[in-house]
Amino acid sequence: MSHDDLDHVWRALANPHRRRILDVLRDKPCTTGELAEAVGENRFLVMQHLNLLREADLVTVEVDGRRRINHLNPVPIQHIYERWVGKYQGDWAAALVGLKRTVEAKAKKSESLRRKRA
Repeated sequence: MSHDDLDHVWRALANPHRRRILDVLRDKPCTTGELAEAVGENRFLVMQHLNLLREADLVTVEVDGRRRINHLNPVPIQHIYERWVGKYQGDWAAALVGLKRTVEAKAKKSESLRRKRA
């Protein structure tokens, strides 16, 4: 997936209604009617949002007779994670471990001083 492909994903994720639809689909696949009911929007509006989510490849559709079952496709979100979060995760983890050690060392030193005074 190229950087240009991620533009569609970012645009799709920018809308709170579409994020809510993805939240519902994260729990389980749903028909369009079930999604409309779950998010409290009319079916036509949900269909418009689903079209944009499909264009961004965030939603896939399974056709079962007359029913269209929508599924979350987490792959584009994983690509965003890998590009924007994953490469910084190691630095943050190292910083947090360092902070933990510093705090624990200070707590140990304070405890030692408190025992000497007692």
